[in-house]
Amino acid sequence: MSAPSTATIQDAFLRHLRENKLDVTMFHVNGIKLQGQIRHFDNFTVLLVRGSGSQVVYKHAISSIHPAEPI
Repeated sequence: MSAPSTATIQDAFLRHLRENKLDVTMFHVNGIKLQGQIRHFDNFTVLLVRGSGSQVVYKHAISSIHPAEPI
């Protein structure tokens, strides 16, 4: 017996941003602002890439994500 699908709106949103390689501005709960493209995500982290640099961000530290264009 297989487990039911647990796709969330969060997963759909992040998947859309990743697949369309949209630039995003990510705000953290402490006010830090990061910009780049989402390259990968899992249950706990998001990999944000900008230029030749990349950062792993814990989801619990993210306040909001603003795409550069409407979805």
